[in-house]
This record gives sequence, structure tokens and C-alpha cells, in this order.
Amino acid sequence: MTSTAERASGPLLLTQKRIWIIFSALIAGMLLSSLDQTIVSTAMPTIVGELGGVEHQTWITTAYLLATTIVMPIYGKFGDVLGRRNLFLFAIVLFTAASVGCAFATDFWGFVIFRAIQGLGGGGLMILSQAIIADIVPADQRGKYLGPLGGIFGLSAVAGPLLGGFFVDHMTWQWAFYINIPIGIAAFLIAFFTLTLPSKKATKRIDIAGVVLLSIATTCLIFFTDFGGSDERGWTDPLTLAFGAGMLAAATLFVMVENRVADPIIPMSLFRNPIFVNSTAIGFTLGMGMFAALAFVPTFLQMSTGTSAAVSGLLMLPMMVGMMGTSIYSGLAITKHGTYKKYPIMGAALVIAAMLWMTTLSADTPVWVICAQLFVFGAGLGYIMQVVVLVVQNSVPVDQIGTATSSNNYFREVGASLGVAIFGAMFTSRLSDNLNEVFTKAGFDPSAAGEATATLQPSVMNDLPEPIRDGIVTAYADSLAPVFWYLIPFLVIALVLAFFLKQIPLSDVAGMVARGEAVAGPEADRLEAERLAALKGTGPKPAGPAGGPAETGPAETGSAEAEEPPAQAPENPYREK
Repeated sequence: MTSTAERASGPLLLTQKRIWIIFSALIAGMLLSSLDQTIVSTAMPTIVGELGGVEHQTWITTAYLLATTIVMPIYGKFGDVLGRRNLFLFAIVLFTAASVGCAFATDFWGFVIFRAIQGLGGGGLMILSQAIIADIVPADQRGKYLGPLGGIFGLSAVAGPLLGGFFVDHMTWQWAFYINIPIGIAAFLIAFFTLTLPSKKATKRIDIAGVVLLSIATTCLIFFTDFGGSDERGWTDPLTLAFGAGMLAAATLFVMVENRVADPIIPMSLFRNPIFVNSTAIGFTLGMGMFAALAFVPTFLQMSTGTSAAVSGLLMLPMMVGMMGTSIYSGLAITKHGTYKKYPIMGAALVIAAMLWMTTLSADTPVWVICAQLFVFGAGLGYIMQVVVLVVQNSVPVDQIGTATSSNNYFREVGASLGVAIFGAMFTSRLSDNLNEVFTKAGFDPSAAGEATATLQPSVMNDLPEPIRDGIVTAYADSLAPVFWYLIPFLVIALVLAFFLKQIPLSDVAGMVARGEAVAGPEADRLEAERLAALKGTGPKPAGPAGGPAETGPAETGSAEAEEPPAQAPENPYREK
């Protein structure tokens, strides 16, 4: 692939109206992905029960996580090279088609395959949305757009469990996937008509070897952590060790290849950028602590309150409120003041405080106290999650925005996988021993106690005698609270890294403008007004920037060749090279 990037007959006009229209397409895509995850988690017990895969249900989560993690760097790099519009449309189509496959799956493993395909689409929706925002909005204005994105996740966190519970209780679990079809079609149509971004052609050979090696390394990592954290195999099992060795070998070869190819999928130069390294390390350590905590708190809430998954999902609402509040506040404050360093520091400190508070968790802890703990926890996350992405995007050259964004997300997911596996193994091991002790004391023989432990469900809690019910809740609390102590050191590392995060001025030029693909600000408003006047026949033929031709229809999708490429906008002088 050696042809040059396609140029339209004029640059895209990034008026404020067009930015919000494009942003609406991103919102639709993010809603499709985030709502699905929360709905499916609620319907999961029913799905695996009907498809006969209760003992293998972790594969549903593993398949989605593996696919999402693998494609993050691929979408990021290909978006930089080929343009993001068609990739975003492809991700929507893939996700929606896989939803149809999940709904009509008749066996467990077929369902797992379609769930993995959903992950291939979901990973693209996540990464491309973040990169497109960087394309159309300057870093110094990007914070105010983080609030609506956080609102989508908050809406999904509330609506997902309610919809999932409603579908399971009053309809069928297939509706958890049927609902994606109209949302997916609407998201595609909105994106098709409003996501007016230029398409390109690759100027260098695609790094196929890097893609393959990174996929192998990621696959080995996911299976290494999955098997290592399971009771069936553990960390010393030969297969677990084999996946660990495969991960190290593939990662080593990947680094060697990336240092030699002309256009690597993850350029090693990123790791010479101290801001990128620092921000990505914060994401990695935060991922280890955050996702491990979030993985087990809902289960504890279900067991301690005896409520359904749908209702226990609502008990996570305070965390979402805290996250949305600080995400919106920090975004607006960064836009207003142009500084970002203090927010990851404040966020890490709040998360540590919440985690310390959670170590006091016991069977007697009131639900309102747990909700308060989750609120503080969410508030800390809101100060960090989107801010770190913004910092990474601001620190790299404009032609690496997608690559840097996806790499940052990728390493956060790697940290999450390790955290959930390692600390999940600690939690489940403690829990199994504690529950066996509870049932043994209640008069069960050892084999019956083991069976009762393995088949225990939240729905039967209210039917158990009070002493056994109290013992089970105590067992969960005594198993979960100590794990939080092991998570705190990683969060302290994130706090220390935040103190060393370098503060540089935020760029006032959007990515597409810096690459010469768009015009923004008053110039865009002037050209848009001239274009509309010319269409109505009430004004002279509009002049483009610097006297060139104005933007026409094909310019919005990058489907025509340029007669004169637009002048390259100046690079942000503060951007890390």
C-alpha cells in the first residue's frame, strides 16, 4: 500500500454545529456498546442456564474481554492510517450483526463465538470515539465534552440492569440482544449521515507481523490470568505456565519487530515520551485496583441484601453519580483553567480513601454506608479516567492520536485482567473456605457443604435459616475486605505517578486542523456562511481558505482527490515529541 492519502476538494469545516452533530454520532455508538454490557451481565445466569454452560460461563466474559483488548491497538493504528469514519461504521455493523447471532444462538459455544465478535466491534466503538473527539476538538476545549460521555456510562449503569432484569423476568433473555438491533441501526444511520470525516489510504506497509504477535501475546495473557485465577488450574498448572511463557515470547518478538518495521502498530517512540509512559502507568495500576474491586462488590451486595441482580445494580448507582459528577466538573475546570495535573492526584487520593474505608466491610455494614463508599470510589475514578486519556492525546504528535489513545486503553485493560485474576483468586479461595466452614457448622457433611457452596445463589438467601444466612454474609465480607488491603499498594503507586505527571500547555488546535484536514473557528464559520449563501444563490461563489476552493459535499467523506492540499496548520509547540 503505497498511495498517498486522499484529499477532498477542500478541508472539512469544523463549525460548532458540525462538531456537535459528529459528537451525536459518537454518543449513539457509545450507548450501543455500554448499554449492552450492563444488560448482558444481568441476564447472564439465565443465559448460561438455558444454553447449558453454567460451569463454563466465565468464557462469555473472557471471550468479550479478549476480543476487545486485542483490537484496541489495531483500531487505533488503522484509524490513524486509513481514517476513522469507515472503521466506526464497520464497528457498529459488526457489533449489531453479532447481537443478532447471540440472540439466535442455540448452543453455549456458538453464543460464546458471537459474544467474541461483539467484542471486536465494541473495542472499536470505544477507541474510535475517543480518537474522533481528539480529531475535532482541541485539547484545551475537550474537557467539556467528557461530561456527556460520562453521562452515557451512567445511563447505561442504571438502565442496563433494569432492562436486563425486565427482559429476564417478563420476556426472554434474547431481548437483551434484540434491543441492540434498533439501537445499532439508528447509530449506523446517525453516523453515516453525520460523521463527516476524511478517508485516507495507507502510505506505508501495514504492520501485519506486529498485529499477529500482539494478538498472540494478548491471547496468552488473557488465558494465563484466566486459568491462573481459577480453582480448577491455578498458577502452577502446566497449561497456565505454558500460556505465561507464550505471552513472554510473543511480547519479546513483538518489541523486536516494532523496532524494525517502518510503521509499527505501537511505535516504541511512545515509550520515550515521559507523559505517555506516566499516564499509561497510572491507567495500568488503576486498572489493577479498580476493576478487581468492581468485579466483586456487586456480588457481595446481592448476597448481603438478598436482592436480584437488577436491584443490586441500582445499588451501584452512587458510584456512577460520583463518577459523572467529578468527570463533568474536572472536564469543565480543565477547559476553563487549562491545567490537569491536580485531578489525577485528587482522584487517586479519593480512590485510596474509599478502598481504605472498604477494608472495614463486615456483615453488619449498612447498605447506605456501602453506597457512600462507592460514591467516594466513583468520584475518584471520575477525576482520573477521562483526564488521563486527554493528557495522553495532548502529549503526542497529531498523526499518532489514535495509536496513543488505543495503547493507553490497552494497557489499562491488561492491568484489569491481571487484577481481576490475581485478586479474584484470593477472594474466591478465601470465600470457598469460609463458606465450607459455615455449612459444616450448620450440620452439613463435607461433601454436601462443598456442593452447597458451589450452587449458592442470591435468590435462595431469603429462604435459608437466619444463622446460615448471617454466616454466608459474614463469609463474603470476611473474604472481600482483606483483598482491598492488597489493592491499596497499586493505587498508592498510581498516586505517586500522578505527582510526577508533567504539566504542559493544552493544545488549542484540533487534530484534523493540525493535519491540514479541516478548518475550525471563525474561518470555518465564514466559509460555511459563504457556502450556504452560494447554495441559495444569494451570494458569490465561496472562496476556500487561502483563496482555494470551498468545501463541497464529497469533502465530508474524503471521497475526492484534492487539486491543492490545504496548508498544514502549525504543530503544537508544547507537544511532546
